[in-house]
Amino acid sequence: MINYTDQLTWLMQDIVLRVPALGHIDMSRVLVFARFGRSDAEGAYATCHAISIPSSEPSYYFWRDRRTGAMTRRSEWFVTKSPRVEVGSSTIDYLISFCLPRFCDQTIARAQKQDSYPGAEPWVAKLDTVVHELYHVDPSHQGIRRLPGAGAKTTTRSHSPEFFRDVVEMTKLYLSTRPDPQLLDFLTRDFKGLEQRYGGVSGTTFRSFPSYPQRYTEVLTDQPVIEPGVRVEPVRAPSLRTQFTADDLDVREFGPRASRRVLHRRAA
Repeated sequence: MINYTDQLTWLMQDIVLRVPALGHIDMSRVLVFARFGRSDAEGAYATCHAISIPSSEPSYYFWRDRRTGAMTRRSEWFVTKSPRVEVGSSTIDYLISFCLPRFCDQTIARAQKQDSYPGAEPWVAKLDTVVHELYHVDPSHQGIRRLPGAGAKTTTRSHSPEFFRDVVEMTKLYLSTRPDPQLLDFLTRDFKGLEQRYGGVSGTTFRSFPSYPQRYTEVLTDQPVIEPGVRVEPVRAPSLRTQFTADDLDVREFGPRASRRVLHRRAA
């Protein structure tokens, strides 16, 4: 079988070397993994997840009386934190997930990118998506890249017309450097073509599939005392892992309707 996430990782390593605007990315601190997504369903093709975001400021939830506006109850004080992910000697700052087989079947027509790439082969839409996700990696490593706003301010938006324009320019720039065709070959095939060529399509996943490392809530040990007489509700934080290593990775085979575990990633 072809390991699709390995192929994507090697492609990304080449892209950040050839595209100066992405040269700040250290791929040893980026982990590419697969999520399941049917080709005939709507949804994202890929997502960039920042797990290097610092802990949040302490905060709490509260409820008010609709009539008087007085606070009736509040939650415990808490902070949100990022999990720690380590693979070998590298600490991972970003996770980039690709939905299989949906991503494999993406085309320019389906992604509505015809105007940006006139006359281009359909698979260029997939390359555009790869560059798109890499562009989300913030040069300051403080999370997802923030876009310029009015004046000297930044905005919390992660997309803008300028963002998409930059992605198109970087994608065309990469192609103009004449990368090795063998490095791009897997993008030229749809999911059925990959299965026919390699006998199956696999990808790195987390053992907790379909879940993956996400920010979690931690209750403060020292609880500030505010609003005497207001009832305090315990924070019912979901049971999420806070640390991950290579031992938490698997390889799964993906099909049109489901996926199955093949072997532990370390064995692979």
